[in-house]
Amino acid sequence: MDEPLTVLVAARDEEASIARTVSTLRAHFPDAEVIVADDGSRDATAARAEEAGATVLRLARLGKGQALSAAERAAPSGRLLLCDAELEGDLAPLLDGGTDLAIAAFSNRAGGGFGIAKTVAGLIVRLRAGLEAREPLSGQRALSLRARAATFPLAPGFGCEVRMTIDAASAGLRVDELELPLRHRVTGRDVAGFLHRGRQLVDTVLAAGPLRVNYRGRRVPLVGWAVAARRSPAVAAVTAIGLADDLWSGPERGFRAHVRSGSTTGVLKLLGIPLVGLIATRRPSGALLVGLAANALNQLDTRPGRALKAYVIAALALDAPLGLAVLLLPYDLREMAMLGDAGANGLGALLGLRSVDRLTGRGRWAAVGVLAGLTLLGERSSIGALIERTPGLAHLDRLGRRT
Repeated sequence: MDEPLTVLVAARDEEASIARTVSTLRAHFPDAEVIVADDGSRDATAARAEEAGATVLRLARLGKGQALSAAERAAPSGRLLLCDAELEGDLAPLLDGGTDLAIAAFSNRAGGGFGIAKTVAGLIVRLRAGLEAREPLSGQRALSLRARAATFPLAPGFGCEVRMTIDAASAGLRVDELELPLRHRVTGRDVAGFLHRGRQLVDTVLAAGPLRVNYRGRRVPLVGWAVAARRSPAVAAVTAIGLADDLWSGPERGFRAHVRSGSTTGVLKLLGIPLVGLIATRRPSGALLVGLAANALNQLDTRPGRALKAYVIAALALDAPLGLAVLLLPYDLREMAMLGDAGANGLGALLGLRSVDRLTGRGRWAAVGVLAGLTLLGERSSIGALIERTPGLAHLDRLGRRT
């Protein structure tokens, strides 16, 4: 017996087309539930979809990947069919081949830009998944139960399709493209079209890199590796150590858990980051400041924007660089990116190194004491919970974050 089918549609400001799309889907798949994830539309998209018979999730503006992931969480167990909101045509053949991930390739293409985003997406799929994809950005996809488990939650934004293909192939699942006579609205060679494809390109590149599931269950790119671009070998080395923890860490949390487990990436950080600080500063206080500051910022990276706000405040006091932190803060707050251990450790090390330059001997040891106390507090209780219980800190912590 076939698994039940649910159709997922992500839509934003599609009141002119969504009713037709939903009606067509219900006609072609009468036994399937159609779920429309309304991604912060400012028009009557949600109402038109409900009138056509869809179940509608009214969401804040999250982006395509996170909207589809929200719809998947609301869907019953079984197969999935993903469809763009303005599609015209029959997707039933995608369900006929027994493929884990079936992707529709348009038999007739019209409009579009210069093919840069599509070419880059195809190259990424070839390098990461070993597949030759004709339509790497196609949003028309049928997923088996195994493919659903392997690919959700999706990468955010317009990178969701490319990462879905990579994840399915990495799981050893069968991925096929099927040419179908479909039509949808195309973006032209105008300002709006180029902006759309620019976002698509950026999202695709980020989706191909390391990802992590955040506290809300949303999968977001880890972008902290960008801290290594600073002209500081010490900061680059600490960032690389943090990136190793992002990529290969286990379930251990806290100093004691890592020490008890023995050979973990946490132990690498425990020994490696202070060693980098010692080599860079040639002072025991420098080793401690770099190690403890890197850990302190990492302890704060449990909610969007928290670690970056702490960095900005400390950077203003220490005259440390602000540019990258200010650039990343809006993306972190909107849950479109995450620092991860690489970014939190790298920025913390930068603060530690700047402390060595700016503080006197007594000042450095006082800072070591404060940071050591913060580390001990984090080992015994939740610093995040303490912040959320403290009125002034709680307000600053929530500022700019999505509710």
